[in-house]
Amino acid sequence: MSTEIKIPSLGESISEATIGAILVQSGSVVSVDQEIVEIETEKVNQVLFAPVAGTLNLTIKEGDTVTIGQVIGSVDPSAAKAAPPQEKETPPQKEEVKPPQEAPPQEQTPSPKEETPEEKKDNEPAVFDEIRKSPEAFIEELRAPSSPAQAPKAIENPLNEVPVQTGAREERKRMPKIRQTIARRLVDAKQTMALLTTFNEVDMSSVMDFRKKHKGAFEKQYGVRLGFMSFFIKAAANALKKFPQVNAYIDGEDFVFRKYYDINVAISSDRGLVVPIIENCDTLSFAQIEQKIVDLATRAKESKISMDEMRSGGFTISNGGVFGSTFSTPIVNPPQSAILGMHRIAERPYVVDGKIVIRPIMILALSYDHRIIDGQEAVSFLAQIVKVIEDPATLLIDL
Repeated sequence: MSTEIKIPSLGESISEATIGAILVQSGSVVSVDQEIVEIETEKVNQVLFAPVAGTLNLTIKEGDTVTIGQVIGSVDPSAAKAAPPQEKETPPQKEEVKPPQEAPPQEQTPSPKEETPEEKKDNEPAVFDEIRKSPEAFIEELRAPSSPAQAPKAIENPLNEVPVQTGAREERKRMPKIRQTIARRLVDAKQTMALLTTFNEVDMSSVMDFRKKHKGAFEKQYGVRLGFMSFFIKAAANALKKFPQVNAYIDGEDFVFRKYYDINVAISSDRGLVVPIIENCDTLSFAQIEQKIVDLATRAKESKISMDEMRSGGFTISNGGVFGSTFSTPIVNPPQSAILGMHRIAERPYVVDGKIVIRPIMILALSYDHRIIDGQEAVSFLAQIVKVIEDPATLLIDL
């Protein structure tokens, strides 16, 4: 009896999906839990596995839109048992190496007969006589090309125009579901929110010295590297506690204040930007945050992040500095009210105690919804993050 393959539940807000890629063609024999179909949703991609071993029969094709619970095929275990064993491929026989054949002798074209010194000597008087009789004709003869083959070629492209390329100059690809959702949500944010961005500089010296001193012992004990992101997540959770308006959102005519500190972290993958959630960041250690980031980044590349991990938290951090960005204005991801943009670290002149010194500086950008967050709160929130990054020890005594 065949076992049906159905589209599973993909979250409360997901009612349909798109067939992204068929990994095993219909009619093939599959094993249990073998990846057979990849489906795309507005939040994340997911792979469907073969429920049993047998012969696969699919009723869909790439690009089809399917609904939750829809049957898209089946696996027939009996067909797999009855299938004859595959014949072993015979190894390719070595080709007989034939001895190289001697090339047939080429006919040599006779070269024009060269004049002997005696013949040249006999012709010289006649030549000089011709020159004396008509020197103008001799000069014109020298100026003219001796044969059509030696004549200069006509200029084919006098204007140095670029030749027109032949063949297709454009390629059309279907936009994945997740990219469609990103595009729609970003446009909605620009149209419905009163977005502003405030900036600040942060001296990364303390954090860099701290990492340099403890990174070896940290990696040895916890199995992950100590990165910058854990410092910023802890600093953001600390600032969200002090400025609850940044952790709130608008619902109709109400302000809703979150009493938890879940932060989404932007991660780049082959299929686009994903922003999974890290829960309860205020209670996690640096090691737990770093381990979570590594796990999410690994599974994002493999399209194995679950729908539950893609839900929205109260705040987002995006690190464009890993790609070399110096300055940007990130867009808030609704229903959140703010997002922090990190950028690359660069050595810049910085004033410390009245003296100009060279320090590793990062520019931070906080974009926020002015409908719920005032400028004073936004600037103070960002200044609190700068304070913690420049003196990480303040986290220990909650300053």
